[in-house]
Amino acid sequence: MPSDKLSRAELDHILNTDAPFSVHYGFVVEDFGSGSATIRLPYDARHTRPGGTISGPAMFALADFGMYIAVMGAIGPVALAVTTNMTIDFLRKPADRDLIADVSLIKQGKRLMVGRVEIHADGEDDLCAHVTGTYSVPPQ
Repeated sequence: MPSDKLSRAELDHILNTDAPFSVHYGFVVEDFGSGSATIRLPYDARHTRPGGTISGPAMFALADFGMYIAVMGAIGPVALAVTTNMTIDFLRKPADRDLIADVSLIKQGKRLMVGRVEIHADGEDDLCAHVTGTYSVPPQ
């Protein structure tokens, strides 16, 4: 459910005007709230790498995009919030299906937001990747 700081219409406007990169991957914002988000990366063979797995860059982009949505859910439509740090641990090869990123902010400061992202293949409980990240929020 949308947060009290960001409506679905505001989010769609930002994604269509300020974040057209999201279309490249086909990200689907399934849910977002005040400091949380659930994002889907639809399976596409273009996202695979040798060995038949989803590429690291695609999973990293999913995590980064999910953090962006969770941060805006917490602070509102601030398009200039940016990644300052992100670390990803690849835990297992994902199945050939959509990937789901569950995002939660664990610290919401005035200038920095810290969060975690858990990525798993749709229909599976085991994590494919665990991500921690920090976003910088511009002064208002």
